[in-house]
Amino acid sequence: MDTNYFDFYSLPETFQPDEAALKRQYYTLSRQYHPDFHATEGPERQQEILHLATLNTNAYRTLSDPDLRMAYILGLHGLLEEGKQELPPDFLMEVMELNEQLMELEFEPDAEVVQRIENEVNTLSETLDAGIEPVLAGYPGLPVDVRPQALQQVRTYYLKRRYLLRIQESLSKFATRS
Repeated sequence: MDTNYFDFYSLPETFQPDEAALKRQYYTLSRQYHPDFHATEGPERQQEILHLATLNTNAYRTLSDPDLRMAYILGLHGLLEEGKQELPPDFLMEVMELNEQLMELEFEPDAEVVQRIENEVNTLSETLDAGIEPVLAGYPGLPVDVRPQALQQVRTYYLKRRYLLRIQESLSKFATRS
């Protein structure tokens, strides 16, 4: 069983952790598990310290990045299994036109179209962000039996956001060409 990063840092599972507390825990454990302070220990203990130092680095890297943290929490709850990343049909219909415009750009680069798609994607992203914000903020205070519904909302948000990021990446390729 992998160590839960939130437990490792003695922090509650949340999408919006106290950044200062997170950093404090990281620095405290960095000092505590620094290999140089354990150079006189036996090889097994040195191996354990090295493992804990690596765990600390990975935990901090994951929990300090909002996207990695979101994916981590969803993964903890088994909500990001490969091949089960279906998006809601209404969202796919909404972005279908954007995808068609992207395909047209392949054959006919047009800076105006790139700009228009970029604006639409930004608007969709801002709407998504605004819609999920109360869910993310309220998550830690939710009763345990209500959390699965919130996690499903976060999962849908996460998948939509990743989809929009892929569109933005495609757009940046066209932007450099036109």
